[in-house]
Amino acid sequence: MLWVNLAVSVLVVALLIGATFARGVKRDVHSLIDITWGLLFAAVAVVSLVLSESHGDPVRRWTVAALTVVWGGRLAFHLGRRNRGAPEDPRYTELLANAPSSRARYALRRVYLPQGLSALLVSLPVQVAMYQDSPPGFFFWLGAAVWAAGFAFEAVGDRQLAAFKADPANRGRILDTGLWRYTRHPNYFGDSLLWWGLFLTACDEPLGLLTVVSPLAMTWFLVNVTGQRLLDARMAADRPGYREYMARTSGFIPLPPKSPSRR
Repeated sequence: MLWVNLAVSVLVVALLIGATFARGVKRDVHSLIDITWGLLFAAVAVVSLVLSESHGDPVRRWTVAALTVVWGGRLAFHLGRRNRGAPEDPRYTELLANAPSSRARYALRRVYLPQGLSALLVSLPVQVAMYQDSPPGFFFWLGAAVWAAGFAFEAVGDRQLAAFKADPANRGRILDTGLWRYTRHPNYFGDSLLWWGLFLTACDEPLGLLTVVSPLAMTWFLVNVTGQRLLDARMAADRPGYREYMARTSGFIPLPPKSPSRR
């Protein structure tokens, strides 16, 4: 049944990616995929919950599904509200500026397909956990606690940034208070942490340990591909004072800010 689950998840992810691609081509705004990103995981969690009926422990199934849907739904809602009516994200403008011929085909190959494949890879702990019939043990509850810490970090970081941007007095300034005092990317760190938590929920049985590739991949994406490195480079080039902020503030893992003498 796990193989069936994987196959159905591929189909559902493909349908969501296809619908988003069609909408993105129509509007010529491919950053819509960022909103769909969280929904991909929520959809896989719901599919896994339905297909694992009578196969996995009910407490584990429903808890893992709820954690995934809550995270994916919150992220989609947050990004949808933030990006409503906004033009194309600069990241995608820069990436698609190098389209050799058809912008749409290039976007499909460089944006949509990689994100769909990434979602299937990262969601493996969710799918595997659903089919574990042992009662939730130490690693499951540890994972739920780690997920809660990561979710809180991401949500609070997003809220602090939204409040900062909403104040006209902060135009052109750098947010370096709250969680942003200890890491330049609290939302990315929280995202990574909660996926390590979801991985742990699958570790009460040996097969779950093999899904460690999922949180490793998510962390790598957030640091090196779509997150920290890309955003830091853009902010350092465009925002006065950001290089000084980088010099004193941790890039990912929250740490006390460096004093001037330690830089």
